[in-house]
Amino acid sequence: MLKGIAASQGIAIAKVYKFQQPELNVTQVKANPEEEIAKLTAALKKTVSDIETVKTRAAENLSAEELAIFDAHLMMANDPELESQICDKINNEQCNVEYATKEVGDMMVAMFEGMDNDYFKERAADVKDVTFRILCNLCNKMLPDLTAINEEVVIVAEDLTPSDTAQLNKKYTLGFATEIGGRTSHSAIMARSLEIPACVGVQGILAQAEHGQAIILDAINGEVILDPTSEQITEYTAKRAEFIAEKEALKALLDAKSVTTDDREVELAGNIGTPKDVSGVLSNGGEGVGLYRTEFLYMEEENDFPSEDAQFEAYKEVLEGMNGKKVVVRTLDIGGDKKLKYFKFPEEMNPFLGYRAIRLCLDRTDIFRTQLRALCRASVYGKLCIMFPMIATVAEFKAAKAILEEEKAKLIAEKVPVSENIEVGMMVEIPAAAVLAENFAKYADFFSIGTNDLMQYSMAADRMNSNVSYLYQPLNPSILRLIKLTIDGAHKHGKWVGMCGEMAGDQLAAPLLLGLGLDEFSMSATSILATRKLIRSLSYADMQAVANEALTKDTMDEVKTLLEAKLAK
Repeated sequence: MLKGIAASQGIAIAKVYKFQQPELNVTQVKANPEEEIAKLTAALKKTVSDIETVKTRAAENLSAEELAIFDAHLMMANDPELESQICDKINNEQCNVEYATKEVGDMMVAMFEGMDNDYFKERAADVKDVTFRILCNLCNKMLPDLTAINEEVVIVAEDLTPSDTAQLNKKYTLGFATEIGGRTSHSAIMARSLEIPACVGVQGILAQAEHGQAIILDAINGEVILDPTSEQITEYTAKRAEFIAEKEALKALLDAKSVTTDDREVELAGNIGTPKDVSGVLSNGGEGVGLYRTEFLYMEEENDFPSEDAQFEAYKEVLEGMNGKKVVVRTLDIGGDKKLKYFKFPEEMNPFLGYRAIRLCLDRTDIFRTQLRALCRASVYGKLCIMFPMIATVAEFKAAKAILEEEKAKLIAEKVPVSENIEVGMMVEIPAAAVLAENFAKYADFFSIGTNDLMQYSMAADRMNSNVSYLYQPLNPSILRLIKLTIDGAHKHGKWVGMCGEMAGDQLAAPLLLGLGLDEFSMSATSILATRKLIRSLSYADMQAVANEALTKDTMDEVKTLLEAKLAK
């Protein structure tokens, strides 16, 4: 049995389809720049044609929104900046086009993969996909055609690119297992969208699996069995039927309340990055949007900050789409690893602790005011909550809120309708804010806890640094105490507290967060119904007792042991 990460739940029993990309041995040689650039032009043209063909085939299985990945790839293949960088390298180093393309592609991939943001990590997969296609065309190598699969298989690969995954036909591709990847990798996200079982990070599977070999993919527990016995096939066939029945049963909770057995009601919301994500929240029973990451609006722009009208249209679309349900919009959270093509950030020793998020907005109030005006104008189309990120001091929050009030007053003076019921809150992701939550709650209408950064700053450990990854401990008692301080501080002033992040939808952490008093859980849309089922099976009083006991523990492992024992009863 091989172990991996369950990235998209389900169980598949089929034959192995061993999917391997062509090997490209690219070396640097001296070449004529004019000839090499001509080769590049031809390869780019063919790459665009190839992507268009794949998009047409994938249209049979994907929605218009899911097909947008190919629009991004087409934009990248047509991007004059990519072409320019490759041409510059050819001219400057008098080298062959294959080498220049690989070097530029690898540089861009490394840059994106090193960023502490899921959106940008997805862009790394896009760059890798597109540049590999270009290289295959330059080297006259044929890419495998996944659309030709005509029998039930589980695909085994080192990794699957977004365009690979989009070509999968659910009728024949029952699942896939890859050597590399994580839950937020592009292939995992696409698998969840297509509802195909997937395990990623299954080290050694390529070496052990043979084409046509029988395989069981358990993407619930993250396990892969090669050459299963007849007894194992019978066992997992029953488990698959049980999983399908449970999944179907979850749909009965689409309109149900997220309420405990002793009548404690909480809100389960979804995280979104674009207006297109609203449909996913609603179709999974989301009771609101707990985090709308507006930075994507800014990152999509090529030449300048998005205009007030462009932002207004996006916010309006989300608010209208949610049909009166609460929408928490995070104001511009840019800086650190999130850069803009048209804005130069100052050079800093540690940009994660520097000029970013609310710090940038309070300095560049022209940018901030434009966003706030757009939000206020859109507020009449739904239930808007505005949230400021990276708040460290009460003075920062009060300054941001004052600017919002000024822009609101200006719009009213201009006879522009503005809602009277906009809630104004803040992210709690800096330990100083958690410790002083009771004071912040005098001025903020709500808090939303950003656990990833809260952990990173509390442990003084970059969570992207593998040398200190052991310190990424969401269930560490110190983190739990900061969460408890935040919740208690807010509740003392009658304010609500949410959490936006995977921890909120984690089946082990969610009961503990319930016991700590969390009011709103915001997560990936696909986690909502399973979390609702879990919440409805729990007693709030029991979870309070478990949470209080967890706060007395010394280590994360002790907390996990406690939770596993209590939830097993």
